[in-house]
Amino acid sequence: MIESINPATGATLAEFDQHTPSQLNAILDRAAAAQAEWALRPLAERSRMLREAARVLRIRKAEYARLITLEMGKPVAEATAEIEKCAWTCEFYAESAPRYLGDMTVESNASDSKVVFDPLGVVLAVMPWNYPFWQFIRFAAPALAAGNGAVLKHANNVPQCALALESAFQEAGFPSGLVNTVLIDSSRVAGLIDDPRIAAVTLTGSTEVGKKVAAQAGRALKKQVLELGGSDPFIVLADADIEQAALTAVRARYQNAGQSCISSKRFLVEQSVADRFVAHFERLAQAIVTGDPLAEGVTMGPMARSNLRADLHSQVERTVAAGARLRLGGKMPTGPGAFYPPTLLDHVTPDMPAAREETFGPVAAIIRVKDADEAVRLANATEFGLGAALWTADLDRARVLVRRIEAGAVFVNGMVASDARLPFGGIKQSGYGRELGAFGAREFTNVKTVWIGPAV
Repeated sequence: MIESINPATGATLAEFDQHTPSQLNAILDRAAAAQAEWALRPLAERSRMLREAARVLRIRKAEYARLITLEMGKPVAEATAEIEKCAWTCEFYAESAPRYLGDMTVESNASDSKVVFDPLGVVLAVMPWNYPFWQFIRFAAPALAAGNGAVLKHANNVPQCALALESAFQEAGFPSGLVNTVLIDSSRVAGLIDDPRIAAVTLTGSTEVGKKVAAQAGRALKKQVLELGGSDPFIVLADADIEQAALTAVRARYQNAGQSCISSKRFLVEQSVADRFVAHFERLAQAIVTGDPLAEGVTMGPMARSNLRADLHSQVERTVAAGARLRLGGKMPTGPGAFYPPTLLDHVTPDMPAAREETFGPVAAIIRVKDADEAVRLANATEFGLGAALWTADLDRARVLVRRIEAGAVFVNGMVASDARLPFGGIKQSGYGRELGAFGAREFTNVKTVWIGPAV
């Protein structure tokens, strides 16, 4: 049984039986047949369908946003923005697909040499709960534009979002079976990966799960894209705009209750400005309104599950026991729901849990550093390498420092974010492969060389 539970109240919203083996087999048959037909459609036709998907997402924006809020707890304003981002991304790939996926002519002595991008087939998407629409759309929009099909195995705490995504593509007029949701336990994913009707796998999730999926897909010799954990550094140098850096830092840490792989988690601040930065950060964090995520004015809802909250609280307690100063929050709330307060830990050292481990929730760790060199060294002193932020007024120095930071993305004087125009992904234990941008559009294609000599 798969349950949908409201994390703000603990109430059960819906229950679903898992798909049986025979039902799964029928889903995969439909997906394979639909993808074979879809791949033959002209790129212009596939682009037109993506515009229809964007239209459906906007028409149902309020409905889908409320569903996101009920199932995983983010404030409804954030959920609404998530749906709008999904719609825009569908439109972006509808417009950009010819540029990213059109045939490329190659100069040669042949009469006609080119590179073409053929779809791989049906892609299994194993997706998380933290951005239940966006995580799927950022894979699906470019993958569908390229002619692939999709089977979605979503996190089991957002089954209604998963089914709504399938329904949205059906309403937009995509071929029946091209986009499917499977309701199964995670233990059954390996069987899907092994199935010959699945051509490739994309996963967004923890590093631990990523290793398992990579091993399973590797044994089957199937392409993978893995977007895994992160412990993103947010570096603040002494010449930065401290007030603006703090304002952005609070948003970067507490948006979506801190439940994002690319949330800034370790704040590496030069000692000479650390007191000012922390004072601004604490004042802004105190203004966050926690409560019913459907209520107007609430800016942070609950965490998605109580067990995640318990794990986070353990990290806070162990970090304080190791000598960090608790400036804000850090107390386990009573009452229903998986709420946890915005928490600020100061004087954290690199060996403490909040610095060594991924803190997937509303906890910020301030690490004071002597200079830029120490900041970069500590930024890189992690097994992760997803995103990083660097704040400085000296852009010439920034251009040098960004080349030294080990991450899939570095944002200077801004908040790390995903954007359909830019490639997204990590290095080290944060995974491999890229989503979004031109690189993401081609991840699930056969980059095929076509050489045609003159007629004889």
